[in-house]
Amino acid sequence: QVQLVESGGGLVQAGGSLRLSCAASGRTFRYTMGWFRQAPGKEREFVAAINWSGTSTAYADSVKGRFTISRDNAKNTVYLQMNSLRPEDTAVYYCAADVSHYILVYKNNREYDLWGQGTQVTVSS
Repeated sequence: QVQLVESGGGLVQAGGSLRLSCAASGRTFRYTMGWFRQAPGKEREFVAAINWSGTSTAYADSVKGRFTISRDNAKNTVYLQMNSLRPEDTAVYYCAADVSHYILVYKNNREYDLWGQGTQVTVSS
């Protein structure tokens, strides 16, 4: 069973940067991977996704131009570089794996089968 472990969250001032990492255990990492977030009192929302080869990515409109998703398959790790952070980016960020796909990327959280435990990102104004 693949397990996903996020790291890199923390407290940062508005305008600052953080890089989240998600390490996957298991024999294969041949999955589309995604990042989602959930703020208090709100539903979990899509942030970014990347296919296995890294040739296809997708972003939520709210993070386009500020966040970058990438992956290192040799390390079984996916990253989320977050720049120009805003207070509204404050949330628990979750890494997820879509084990049914490795070419296409999806924004719907129901496509994703495996989830990490989440890492808190807090942006102060």
